[in-house]
Amino acid sequence: MRAWDYDPDGSRHGGMPTYPYRMAPTGLATRRQLAALKLTPGTSEPAAQLVWRRGERKAYLFHIDRAKPKREATPAQLAALGRAMKVRRTCDMCGTEQPYCVSRKYEACNPCIDTWMAVA
Repeated sequence: MRAWDYDPDGSRHGGMPTYPYRMAPTGLATRRQLAALKLTPGTSEPAAQLVWRRGERKAYLFHIDRAKPKREATPAQLAALGRAMKVRRTCDMCGTEQPYCVSRKYEACNPCIDTWMAVA
């Protein structure tokens, strides 16, 4: 840990309280940690920041008690996503639906690409 990275009052980092990696105070979380709790920062501003790799990497910290619950997708949105994924999984050459997204480069499934490459 570098002493420069520990700045709880923000005097050296433009008023933003700064903590080294894995030393954030209780009650603060990153966006990913909030997402794991099914929360979002909402409109709240970052309360502090984490720094690591000699200041090259940063992550903002938000108050957990001010976070809002994530919105749930509506049935119509889920249906639209299902249709969109079906289109992405359907091969343009043979018309079969695959368990994976087909290549955007060739717009074809792997068996069709293999057949096409063998002929070419």
